[in-house]
Order: sequence, then C-alpha cells, then structure tokens
Amino acid sequence: MKLVGKQTWVFEHGIYIQEAGTAVGPLEAEGPLRDSFDIVHDDLYCGEKTWELAERRLMQEAIQICLEKARLSFADIDLFLAGDLLNQNVTANYVAREIPVPFLCMFGACSTSMQTIAAAAAFIDGGFARSVLAATSSHNATAERQFRYPTELGIQKPKTATFTVTGAGAVVLGRKPGRWRIAAATIGKVVDAGMTNPLDMGSAMAPAAASTIEQHFNDLGISPSDYDLIVTGDLSRVGSVIVRQLLAESGYDVTNNYNDCGLMIYNPDQKIFAGGSGCACCAVVTYGHLLKEMERGAFRKIFVVATGALLSQTMVQQKQSIPAIAHGVVIEAAKEE
Repeated sequence: MKLVGKQTWVFEHGIYIQEAGTAVGPLEAEGPLRDSFDIVHDDLYCGEKTWELAERRLMQEAIQICLEKARLSFADIDLFLAGDLLNQNVTANYVAREIPVPFLCMFGACSTSMQTIAAAAAFIDGGFARSVLAATSSHNATAERQFRYPTELGIQKPKTATFTVTGAGAVVLGRKPGRWRIAAATIGKVVDAGMTNPLDMGSAMAPAAASTIEQHFNDLGISPSDYDLIVTGDLSRVGSVIVRQLLAESGYDVTNNYNDCGLMIYNPDQKIFAGGSGCACCAVVTYGHLLKEMERGAFRKIFVVATGALLSQTMVQQKQSIPAIAHGVVIEAAKEE
C-alpha cells in the first residue's frame, strides 16, 4: 500500500471482495432492490423480542450468508472488523462475542461500511491479515430511539429527515482473485458545516462527502469521468443536491454518473421522508445491488463514498453542531482466475 497525495491509499497487491451477504427489514424489501438482498424480513422484530436483538440478528445473518457463499468458516478468517450506530457499538460487540476471531470494533457512524473495507484492505495489503471479515448494521427503531424520539411517540418530522435503513451487510476480503477488486481508498477528514438539526443529516454530511470526493480526484489526478458511478452513502434528496453543487463549484461535474444509496433503496412513494440513511444504507445497496450490477457488466469501476454524521443525543441537546465524515473506496470489476 502506498499513500498518494494527502489522503488516498492505493493498494499495491490485489485485494478482492471474496463474497458479500445482506439482510434487510420489511420496508427495504418493499423497495426496488428487493431481489438484490440475500435475506428479507417481513417485520421489524425479525423474529426477536426487541429491536436491538433484531439488529443483532440481521448482522449475524449477513455474516452467515456471506461466509456460506464464500465457502469459508470462522477458522479461515484472521480478523473481524465491525461497527454500528448504537451506544458503545453493542450490535457489533455482542455479535463478536460469538465469533472466535480477533476483533477490532470500528465506528464511523454511517460511513462505517467503507471505513471497515478500507481498513481491511490496508491490513491485508500490509501483510497483517490474509482474510478479513467486515460488517455493519442499523435498525430504524433502534436508531430513532437513541438519536431522536421513540417511534411509539409518533413525533412529526420535516421533509428533510431521513429514514434509517433496517439491515446489515458483510463482506470477506482477501488476496484470492475474485469478481471485485479494491483498488484504492480515500480516508476522509472531519468536516463541520455548523449544522445543528438532527432531522437534516443530508445538509450536515454533504460538505464532508464533497471534501473526500474532491480530495480523491486531486490525489489521483483524475476526474469524475474516470468512474462509471460515484455513489454516496445516505445524503438522500437534500444532501445529494448539495454535494453536486459543491463539486460543481470546485470544477467537477458529476451530473451524469452520480447517485446516492439513500435514493436508490426505496421507492419514491414509500413514506421515508428525504430518503434512506444509517450504516446499513450504503452497506446493503453496495454489497447487494451494486456488486451484482458490476457482475453483470453494468459498471466496471465505481467510487463508493459512505457518509457519516458524528453526533450524539447529548451533544444535540447541548446545541452543539454536527461534525461529519466520509470515506471512499474504489471498487473495480475483475475477472476470476
């Protein structure tokens, strides 16, 4: 691995996604990407007694199906990286206690999917691991209770609010040639745009996304046209407009090859406010839909920029602004050898 420019890692050895697994909740299954997901549930409890246990089950299922597809067991995994949105990463930590593999818990809010992939690729490229399992999750009801209001209260929300995706995604990375190669990663900086409204995450995160994307172009000396698709994690209707504007002001036109996972996962007529959000938003769209699209030849090279708002309920109550971050990963279609 070598550092190119200020923030971009270019991987010198072939790092591949061996397989991926996804599990989602009922509203996600009603969206346009249903056929892209491995496991779907018809209720938010996912067969468990509490929402927190439901989220844990989603991550366990994503991991299980990922390993089954890769024909691997935990004995084949050298390192497990995972994180989620709940206090002290309880979903990831409680899942990890059942997995006999060295574990590093990671937190990047909704940017955790690409944060774990970037770190996993770095560990493998540096020779510190041969096979790394990475996973993340979110659940609409657990996130609402922690960051905003319990869903039972029926609190009214503005159109700028986003809807936390219920789901989980997992991938296994290694050097064995496969269908998808991790070519590079741009590690984001924390950017604070001064936003204080927890019901407008798109506006808070868009400047961080634009910063990472612009730095990526500058570091590698490339332009938007070098990618078939540039996709952000969960800016949705509000933030996706802002990131286009910010990049245009910097001289980068992404009109023809930009999208957002929060816009892709739900149908426009679903009651999801400005679109999808949460750790699982970028994870399930990328590990489910986008990898399948690459496999069938729709895309050869994509830049996935997962976006995260680094807030807490305590900081919001103290009227503190919301810092944000975005991490980007370059995924290329590769022929299996």
